[in-house]
Order: sequence, then C-alpha cells, then structure tokens
Amino acid sequence: MISLTINGRPEQFDLPPDTPLLWALRDHLGLTGTKFGCGAALCGACTVHVDGEAVRSCSAPIGFLDGKKIVTIEGLAASVGRDLHPVQQAWIEEDVVQCGYCHSGQIMSAAALLAQVPRPTDAEIDGALGGNICRCGTYQRIRSGVHKAAEIAAATSGAGRAAQSAAAT
Repeated sequence: MISLTINGRPEQFDLPPDTPLLWALRDHLGLTGTKFGCGAALCGACTVHVDGEAVRSCSAPIGFLDGKKIVTIEGLAASVGRDLHPVQQAWIEEDVVQCGYCHSGQIMSAAALLAQVPRPTDAEIDGALGGNICRCGTYQRIRSGVHKAAEIAAATSGAGRAAQSAAAT
C-alpha cells in the first residue's frame, strides 16, 4: 500500500508503484481538476504540489511519493484556509482564462512561485511558469494574474497582521 496525504486527507493506494500520480488522482479519487496534457511532463497541465513544490503529476510515480503531502487544484484554497487562493481570486479578477484547459496547472505553478517569491518580477514569473504551455497564448494575462495574486496575498497577509496587532493591544 502506498500512503499519501492528498488535500489534507490520508489516502491509501493499492496500485503498482509506477502508476503516475495523475492517474491515481483522476481515476481512483475522482479529482479531475488536474489535467492530462502530454504525458511527458512537458506542458504543465498536470501540475500539483508535492510537499509544496510544483511537480508534473503525469511523470511522478506514486511509489516514489509514499508519505508525501499532495495538494491539487481542488485543495489549493483550503491549503491557505480561504474560499479562494489568491491566485484563483486573481485569475477571476483579471479574467485570465480563455479555454481554461491549462489553467489548473498554471495556477498551481503560480501558487508555488508565490510561496517562494512573494513579489516576483516578470522574469521570475516567466521562468517559473515557462514549462506551462497555454495553447490560447494568454501569457500576458497569466503574468498580470500572478502580479495581481501577489497584491492580493500581500493585502491579505497585511490585514491579518494588522488584526493580530490590534488584538494584541
């Protein structure tokens, strides 16, 4: 048995250890927000977080992930204790999506970037999301969305600190 924590819930898989995480999520848990794009870790549509890092789930065998914490697009907001993650909120506010197929992977990569670099430059965004392909070419809107998400996250954390400070006095 392979044990993973997925979106905060312990899960057990009785699958061959070389089964890609993507298929364990989609076929065995019904978590279909993570998309199949290329099957070779080249397009980014299948991106999830493994212990906080952006990982292409189509090429990540579950046997190598035993004991790891996985967050999918379905669990992203809950992972930060909100109804929407700042990236999801920014995607809506900036109207980033066109067809939408790539965007769960784009959002997961952007969230991983912002966890490491709270105020990324255009070059940092391009570097972190360069492995995520958008067939519709919404790269400018994606970049704007990441900047907006950084603003939302900063405002939210600032409001949280202000509330904590006020409560302490």
